[in-house]
Parts: sequence; structure tokens; C-alpha cells
Amino acid sequence: MNEKGMKVKIDLDDETAQGIYSNLCFIRHNETEFVIDFIYVQPHEPKAKVRARIISSPGHTKQLLLALKENVDKYEKKFGVVKSKVSGPE
Repeated sequence: MNEKGMKVKIDLDDETAQGIYSNLCFIRHNETEFVIDFIYVQPHEPKAKVRARIISSPGHTKQLLLALKENVDKYEKKFGVVKSKVSGPE
């Protein structure tokens, strides 16, 4: 359900359902939107390819951030702490 309580039917075609793999992400923003590029870098290759670009409003981007945090917390409670190369509390 969306925020107005309406049911939304979501269509997921076969190609999109297969998903894509990304091992790098670049994020840029301006006053009105965030641009998130999901990239695949092959080991030992000097070139990388953007696999998907998501353009989102600041509000939706913050909702995504909170949803990711909630789900990583649930994952870690079930499977243990995820180690990250990014510095910060673990």
C-alpha cells in the first residue's frame, strides 16, 4: 500500500526480475534530486560499466536510506555483522 492507503500493483518483467550485479556505486545530488549509479568493475580491468542509474527525489532517497539501514540491521541480527571496507563503526 502507498502512503494514501491505496493498493499499488507492481509489474516485474522477466528481464528485470533477473537483477544485475553491482560492486561499486557513485552518488551525486543537487537541490532537487539524487542520482545513484550502480557500476560493475571487473577485477584487473581498467574500465567499468554503469549497469543502472536511479534518479530519485531527496525524500525518496532518505526513505531508501532508512529502509536499507533497517534491512541491514535485520540481516546482521540473523547472520552476523557485515564487514565493510568503508570506515565507520562496525
